[in-house]
Amino acid sequence: MSHSTSTKEDILRYLLTEGQASAIALAEALAVSPQAIRRHLKDLENDQLIEHQASQGGLGRPQFVYQLSKQGREKFPQRYGDFALSFIDSLVETVGEEQLGEVFKKQWQRKAEEYRQQIGRGSLAKRVEKLVELRRQEGYMAELHAFSVNDPNKFILAEHHCAIADVAESYPTVCGHELEMFATVLPDCAIERTHWLNDGEHNCGYLIQLKF
Repeated sequence: MSHSTSTKEDILRYLLTEGQASAIALAEALAVSPQAIRRHLKDLENDQLIEHQASQGGLGRPQFVYQLSKQGREKFPQRYGDFALSFIDSLVETVGEEQLGEVFKKQWQRKAEEYRQQIGRGSLAKRVEKLVELRRQEGYMAELHAFSVNDPNKFILAEHHCAIADVAESYPTVCGHELEMFATVLPDCAIERTHWLNDGEHNCGYLIQLKF
C-alpha cells in the first residue's frame, strides 16, 4: 500500500470519527504537511468521497471544513447492505409494516441475549467495554467515553459508523429497537440517545448510567 493511499484512508477514517475538520486540523492530527493534505483532499473530493463547506465567522480568506459524502461513508464495511434491504422490502410487501416490527423486535431480543451472555457480570466499566468490543466486531465504529473523570457510573457510547445504515435510513424503527436492546443488555442502567446519524449528526450516541 502506498503512503498516499494510506494517508487518504486516514483522512476518511478521521472524518468518519470527528464528523468534519479543516485541512489544517487534518494536517496536525495526521502529522502530514498542509500542502500534502490539500492534494489528498482534492483527490478525495474528485472521487466524490468527501465534500466541503465554508466555515462560519472569521475575517479574510474563508476556511473550508470537510466531511464524508454518502459514498465516503459507504467505503466502510457493512455487514448487510443491499441484499438485506431488498429482503426487508419483500418482507413488508408480504406481511406488512406491523408484522415487520415484530420481526425486528424478535431479532433485537435475540441479539440482546447474545450480548448479555458474552458480556457477563462485572462493573459497569467492564461490561460497556465488552459491549463496545462486540459492536466493533460487527462493523460499528464504536467508542466509549467516560462522562466525567469523577463519575465511574456514567458513560457515553458513540458509534461513528452504522453497520445497518441502509436499513436504518429506510426503516428508522430499527434504531428504536436498538435503544431497547441496550437497555435489555444493561438492565441496571438508564440509557438515552444523545445523537442520531439519521438526524444528520455524525454519530449515534448513547448516555449510559447506573440507576440508583
